[in-house]
Amino acid sequence: MKVVDRWLSWLWQRQRAYFAVLFGQKRVALDAYERLVALKPNDRIALATVGNLRMELGDAAGAAQAFETLLVQYPDDAESWFNLGYIYEHEDKLAEAERCFRRAIALKPSIDRAWYGLALVLIRTDRLHEAVEALKKNIELQPFSPYGYYQLGMTYHHLGEAGDAWRIYEKLKSFEPKYAATLKRDLENTVPRSATQSSLREVPFKEEATANAH
Repeated sequence: MKVVDRWLSWLWQRQRAYFAVLFGQKRVALDAYERLVALKPNDRIALATVGNLRMELGDAAGAAQAFETLLVQYPDDAESWFNLGYIYEHEDKLAEAERCFRRAIALKPSIDRAWYGLALVLIRTDRLHEAVEALKKNIELQPFSPYGYYQLGMTYHHLGEAGDAWRIYEKLKSFEPKYAATLKRDLENTVPRSATQSSLREVPFKEEATANAH
């Protein structure tokens, strides 16, 4: 393909992708972005969008492949490491997810979503003390994160630290009453308010969805 023809084809696919996204035509958008990648294999935005669209369409394996391809070319892209970690966590590939989240954090310590994702992995692998520290970092970076506060409260609960769990509830109630009500209900069902009460049944952690991978 001649250079001019390739450029015109790229321009057409870019416009096609734009309008497909604008009108919510995800499969058309995916086809357009994949064609953009074929024309320009080092197009970081197109590769990331292919990964995001494939995940939204339920193709986790294809999404992971897109971000893995991107990271071969751009190994210092913290957001893509986060997105790949999100996909792996969603697919229960926890060791791979942890590796990706930690890589994202190493490259960009201020990426609050990666701290939250790492905390979910640590919770699921029963490393609750480590999860507390990751969640503290998450809410330090994102002070109004209802997900972070909920998980921190429940993590304290599972560690038997009821006082800290209720302290988190009070903080959450001050800015997000809806999530605070959910945390209150779960704490009341599982954690006694005083040391004189007997322990109640355990309930599993709620794994709130991570921020959309974008």
